[in-house]
Amino acid sequence: MKKLSFHAMILAFCCGMATTALAQEQKAAAAPAAAPAAQPPQETVCFESRKGASEVTKRDLQPGWPNVKCSPKTGAVLWWGDPFDGTVPMGNMPLLANIPAGKAVVKPRSEHLPILPMCATACHNGVGPAFNPPTLPKDKKPKAIPTMEGLLPDAKDLQHGRGRIWCLDCHHTTKRNMLVDNFGDPVSIDQPQLLCGKCHGDKMRDWRDGIHGKRIGEWASTGKKRWFTCTECHNPHNVQDGARNRGFVQIAPEAPPQLPRGMKDAKHELVHGVAH
Repeated sequence: MKKLSFHAMILAFCCGMATTALAQEQKAAAAPAAAPAAQPPQETVCFESRKGASEVTKRDLQPGWPNVKCSPKTGAVLWWGDPFDGTVPMGNMPLLANIPAGKAVVKPRSEHLPILPMCATACHNGVGPAFNPPTLPKDKKPKAIPTMEGLLPDAKDLQHGRGRIWCLDCHHTTKRNMLVDNFGDPVSIDQPQLLCGKCHGDKMRDWRDGIHGKRIGEWASTGKKRWFTCTECHNPHNVQDGARNRGFVQIAPEAPPQLPRGMKDAKHELVHGVAH
């Protein structure tokens, strides 16, 4: 009798557990499905002059006033909400003394170069023979360093100067996070024009006079402008761009701007304004 009562108690306990589980399942099925967790908005990143090197993240300077407008086709910046956002004074430039102080500004790139802090602090800091040989190489044939090639793939196949220059023609011998000018003095990474002008004097002159390169800002000749420096547009390690042997990688053209209301076509642009 006691044995029978024990089995009855076990059966009743199991039935109770099953009933409770079934009730919970029915309750969960009847309850509305929980809304999925809201995903954070995806950032929009576009480039100003060179993809992968002069990129900017879209954000609002004020509600409804973005810092940049990005092209949905090429990912390039089409419009700047504030051309001076994130800029600093360009600094002293030869033959530019006629520009009032603070009117020429640039956007520093050094803060966007992830390996730059390591150049002079982790590797070329005078410690360790692997990265700091006691004397500089005696020829201009850079030795293969797997670590360097991994950090900077362009260094493995330098396409600048057609084989007649090498790393230390541009980078300072002891301060590797800086460039070098004609006098052997260190130059900030944010002033590459002081380096590039050593060989490209004609381009330097044209850039200085506003013929070469890009500027945005005030229209007046002495107004405040953001100057785009050499390496914002050109990759200094690959300016010849492989088989093309040209200084610029081709950029996909944008669609033509929308015609003004009432204008059927743009055939007038096919006619030169002055007869020859």
